[in-house]
Amino acid sequence: METDLDVVHCYAQLAHTVTHMLELARAREWTRLPALDQQCTAFVDRLRAMEPHPELAAMDRARVVALLTRIRSDQHELQELIRPQCQRLMHELHQLHRQQKLHGAYRGAA
Repeated sequence: METDLDVVHCYAQLAHTVTHMLELARAREWTRLPALDQQCTAFVDRLRAMEPHPELAAMDRARVVALLTRIRSDQHELQELIRPQCQRLMHELHQLHRQQKLHGAYRGAA
């Protein structure tokens, strides 16, 4: 059975990782985000595996709530930074697909 400290520590690690992802997104260091996203997934999986969650003491519960609030805020800002990049990537993929189709059409006509 996991202890209160294990649960709080795991949430703290998750919060730290999400904040780091946000810092990287602000710096437009997109290539480093997937590895950190995998770390976040591992933390969430670890938290799920801690069931049944221990009943947290009031102070630990307050700490977890503060961490969750920070995680949500950072995730929201991160999503706002990533969304335009994903849209740009999708547009570029669409353009590439159109070029390939056009190239294929001219190849077939030759």
